[in-house]
Amino acid sequence: MITELLLGTFLSIIQTLGYFGVFVLMAAESTFLPVPSEAVLPFAGYLVALGQMDFWTVLIISTTGTIIGSLISYYIGKILGEKFFERFGKKFFIKKEEIRLAEKWFESHGQKTIFICRFIPVVRHLISIPAGIAKMPRRTFILYTAIGGAMWNGFLIYVGMTLEQNWETILAYTQVLDVLIIIAIVLFCIYFIARQLKKTNKKKRIN
Repeated sequence: MITELLLGTFLSIIQTLGYFGVFVLMAAESTFLPVPSEAVLPFAGYLVALGQMDFWTVLIISTTGTIIGSLISYYIGKILGEKFFERFGKKFFIKKEEIRLAEKWFESHGQKTIFICRFIPVVRHLISIPAGIAKMPRRTFILYTAIGGAMWNGFLIYVGMTLEQNWETILAYTQVLDVLIIIAIVLFCIYFIARQLKKTNKKKRIN
């Protein structure tokens, strides 16, 4: 019921505001707001197939929205930073050690993380915040967000163009994919944290 209501709202925004509606929704999608790109861009692709929108214009507008929304989250992490999460982190189930771990991760794998996470549902909504906390260079952040975002957005637009009036079909597949990806991410995080703890304990024994 809620999903259908949100979907109807997204479609109304695009039909009413056109390209600007696509921009607004994609900017929101790249923050922590519940606006999945899978419910926005395939419909825009459908409108492209009908000749009511232009593919390249939708791609440029949507990617610009992705960058703007990601920068908002990036600056939330950068401005609030460690002090905020050290003070209020427990309320969000975030520990000080996890913040340190995020910083080290972005120092070593920041570029790859930002690029790859643009293709991962759910995670791409939040990944910009730890990038800001880790103070990832802004130009690098924008570059990899733009590349990954353009590729993902272009794929969804193309799917909508191909499926046409059946564009909603992609939602059924992405919901299953979301669950599988979340499980994979949780398992990876457990493995990564366990490995870091093992290294830390090994250093303590040596010292």
